Amino acid sequence: MTKLTHLDEKGAARMVNVGGKAATAREAVAEATITLSPEAFAAVISGEAKKGDVLAAARIAGIMAAKKTADLIPLCHPIALTKAAIAFEPDAARNAITIVATASTTGPTGVEMEALTAASIAALTIYDMIKAVDRSAVIEAVRLRSKSGGKSGHWRAPEAEVPIRPARKISAPSPLIGAIAAPKRKANTEAEREAFRQFMTGNRLRASAWAKQAGVPAALIYSFLTGRSQSIPAEAAEKLANVARVRPEDMFR
Repeated sequence: MTKLTHLDEKGAARMVNVGGKAATAREAVAEATITLSPEAFAAVISGEAKKGDVLAAARIAGIMAAKKTADLIPLCHPIALTKAAIAFEPDAARNAITIVATASTTGPTGVEMEALTAASIAALTIYDMIKAVDRSAVIEAVRLRSKSGGKSGHWRAPEAEVPIRPARKISAPSPLIGAIAAPKRKANTEAEREAFRQFMTGNRLRASAWAKQAGVPAALIYSFLTGRSQSIPAEAAEKLANVARVRPEDMFR
């Protein structure tokens, strides 16, 4: 049986002495998934939640949480992080968002708890910002995806035992979603979707108000943003562009 290092010979809790361990490059990747109602999912992805940009707030919260882990988990060591990053994997088929947190350091102890804390707090922040419209949102599958560095070396979660649900992935960086690689065959569609999302964010366009002013169904915008449709019909795109005073192609590049 593996000895629990956070207990001394008398069974008392202790912080492990890592003073004699070599400093090595270490990284951990953790995830948490939040499943939402269709309305809440659309509001989050489109940036139209009443509290503001949900994913931007969740990203900052996750990064802050990674840096505060030693204050939250009693026996964790304070760690000088070299990286703390949050990305999002939206799954339109399930109205779910998987938060992926990465933490890195060069030191004598690992950063698994920092990554797990970051993913958890980011998920809780999403819940806090959408609970007014979806109190039944579920946070689940909080787990470590992988870790590297240290004496135990590289480790990855066994897919057969803890499957990762397939998620819709975004191809380009975004203030809303983050950088996640998309399959090459969908690269053009995903790049246009991301450009459209950034166009809306940069011009402070709210889907419902924009669609109403253009005389098109808001569902066309939501379906495109959430991946349920591959494009916005040309006629609707023309009307939206007229309201925004741009050419239709300018909204997608």
